Amino acid sequence: AGLPAGIAFKDEEEDYDYLFKVVLLGDSSVGKSNLLARFTRDEFDLESRSTIGVEFASKSVSHDGRRVKAQIWDTAGQERYHAIAGAYYRGAIGALLVYDISRRQSFESIERWHRELLDRADAGVVVMLVGNKKDLEAQRAVSRDEAEALVAKHGLASCIETSALDSSNVEETFMRLVKDVYDRKQAKAPAAGGGAAPSGRVDIRPPGQAAGQKA
Repeated sequence: AGLPAGIAFKDEEEDYDYLFKVVLLGDSSVGKSNLLARFTRDEFDLESRSTIGVEFASKSVSHDGRRVKAQIWDTAGQERYHAIAGAYYRGAIGALLVYDISRRQSFESIERWHRELLDRADAGVVVMLVGNKKDLEAQRAVSRDEAEALVAKHGLASCIETSALDSSNVEETFMRLVKDVYDRKQAKAPAAGGGAAPSGRVDIRPPGQAAGQKA
């Protein structure tokens, strides 16, 4: 499939021009933590345990000649952590709604996760639907047509299927979201009060969130 045009990796320690926040949402055990680990560190843990609270990692990429640093937040899927995780929706301008293609219930939960995102996140968040564990094709319980219908129903940016296990489409998923968020937001950043910081950076955040402020 290849990466979206204009997207390339940059060293994580490099300076950046733009900074934005992405959240991963979905039921427990759909593979959110392994998607995050595969993209940011190229790692996969077969014995990965459920996230407690929130985990965080970052990755810097290049788009349109500018350096973009994505802060990616992995929120716990269990109900008891929803109140804690809620604070981490604030400031997010990109989201991946993740389900397991072999677990029907995880797909049926997506609409609830989407409602929660709309209730707690700032307006204008870019949302992609991700069907993880595509390596389990023989156990598929959700068709691609159903996923595409859900995208159309809720006006999501797009849908894609991934495998954190064999890394299929993982880079492409995050890069596509980076490109979509950048293309939608970069022109609006000055109007949103983001402006250029003294370092020359531009933080793409919703109005009212100061640079360096954690959600």
